[in-house]
Amino acid sequence: MSRFRRKSFSALLAVAAAAGLVAGAATAPVATAATEATQASVGKVVGYFTDWGVYDRNYHVKNIETSGSASKLTHINYAFGNVTNGGCAIGDAYADYQKTYDAAGSVDGVADTWDQPLAGSFNQLKKLKAKHPGLKVIWSFGGWTWSGGFGQAAQNPAAFANSCYNLVNDPRWAGVFDGIDIDWEYPNSCGLSCDTSGAAAYKNLMAALRAKFGSKLVTSAITADGTGGGKLDAADYGGAAQYVDWYNVMTYDYFGAWAAQGPTAPHSPLTSYNGIPTAGFYADAAIQKLKSKGVPSSKLLLGIGFYGRGWTGVTQSAPGGTATGPAAGKYEQGIEDYKVLKTSCPSTGTVAGTAYAKCGSNWWSYDTPSTIGGKMSYAKQQGLGGAMVWELSGDTTNGELITAVAK
Repeated sequence: MSRFRRKSFSALLAVAAAAGLVAGAATAPVATAATEATQASVGKVVGYFTDWGVYDRNYHVKNIETSGSASKLTHINYAFGNVTNGGCAIGDAYADYQKTYDAAGSVDGVADTWDQPLAGSFNQLKKLKAKHPGLKVIWSFGGWTWSGGFGQAAQNPAAFANSCYNLVNDPRWAGVFDGIDIDWEYPNSCGLSCDTSGAAAYKNLMAALRAKFGSKLVTSAITADGTGGGKLDAADYGGAAQYVDWYNVMTYDYFGAWAAQGPTAPHSPLTSYNGIPTAGFYADAAIQKLKSKGVPSSKLLLGIGFYGRGWTGVTQSAPGGTATGPAAGKYEQGIEDYKVLKTSCPSTGTVAGTAYAKCGSNWWSYDTPSTIGGKMSYAKQQGLGGAMVWELSGDTTNGELITAVAK
């Protein structure tokens, strides 16, 4: 299930290191009072919901409601649609709009019927929006595995925009989506594959999407590489900013057990710290770099990971220790959800605005409600537009982390 990997900076570094590339038209509904309060206090709170989560993770749209997360979110990003043949395409037809839910699994307690025109997560999202009229849903395209299609799309941006507009606004799911999110990993740089479309391709693509989508939302998840000459310099993110409502800055996955022997390091540091393995690999460096490129602070959303990354074979409690490989994870080695780690390996320290934990020979880093509170204070101080979280299923059943984001 490689296509289901997190939309991550980490996987990029693993591939790049191996290749020697890395040194070291509906009317918008009226917002509810709860949503207005959230926007007023912290700005936008955007949570990614993954289509594959309905399978192995047993995480459905109803869980967004029962956890209390729906009332704290301003936007949900539905991940992912595919990018292929120069256009946008369905990611998983069964999960997206075919899977039927019984009464117990449905957002409103009403079972799907065999002959209804729309089912799946799309229909459940429609029901969720009916319960929370201020909530908006954005369809995300690309991600780590499906970003290879953007190179072809960039050859004819207008055709790509037309394709995406027609799919997002397909009459079969009218009223579900309020816009589009582009997760291109990474324009004119390397992710799972390397893109050579040129520095202007990203700006041209976003300009075409804005022209086609008009007043609907156009957003994009972007790299958080704050190093000099890194991925933020490979494409014109400053020039493209005029076309997006905001950027979801992926300020996580800076370090992980793809470096199997360590050194151990928190994957989502807010600031630099003594001994950080790579200069510029922290959130504030990315935010300041984007500002220096002319991106308005209000168009930057700070990325928060609802999961941890870890090593095993570690003897040192503080960051910087050696390891023997990735710690065991339920779905992938070296990764585990916060909802598991909070009890299986509780935090034993903090560094650079995030938390880490040493339990037995395992060493994990992840954000807690407390460190998220600090990151949100930073976001306010910097005048950022809010926060984006990847992804909702990693939170506890009572939404501890999303509560900390929105508090």
